[in-house]
Amino acid sequence: MNAASILLLAFAMSTDAFAAAVGKGSALLKPRWSEALRTGAIFGVIEAITPLVGWALGYAASDYVKAWDHWIAFVLLLVLGGRMLIGAIKVPDGEEPRKPARHGFWLLVATGFATSIDAMAVGVGLAFLDVSIATVALAIGFATFAMVTLGVMVGRVLGNIAGRWAEAIGGVLLIGIGSIILYEHLVAI
Repeated sequence: MNAASILLLAFAMSTDAFAAAVGKGSALLKPRWSEALRTGAIFGVIEAITPLVGWALGYAASDYVKAWDHWIAFVLLLVLGGRMLIGAIKVPDGEEPRKPARHGFWLLVATGFATSIDAMAVGVGLAFLDVSIATVALAIGFATFAMVTLGVMVGRVLGNIAGRWAEAIGGVLLIGIGSIILYEHLVAI
């Protein structure tokens, strides 16, 4: 993976966290920088840890699937990207759930973990590629920190519309990265 792919992957992984942060920011009357930075830090740390966990799980099984690694990475990124696209397109039914007026630490941790499951799956796929997982995990963590901090601050203004667009763009990026990985491997044969 080159630096551009890592950067795109990092921002693609942070878009669902951005969407959640927009919702969190829209629930606050006037989001302060301290709340935005706190939320960004919680999400960023969690999002940096989960690909490491996924990579460790995938690395343990790498000897068994070396011949199929590029296909595994492609399918995982395709499924995750497709899921993000469908989530962005789907219109919620009924009333939106009532948003809390203040965000507690454990609520932010739970939300951060929920939005980082895809990063764990990407970590599994990356275990089969020649990539520095520490670099990728740090990039994902920093991108998530930045995107979540921004999402909280602009949440009231942008509301749910920006979150859905960001998730759709992230899905397209994941599918694109998976396609590039598959293409690079097939061309190298």
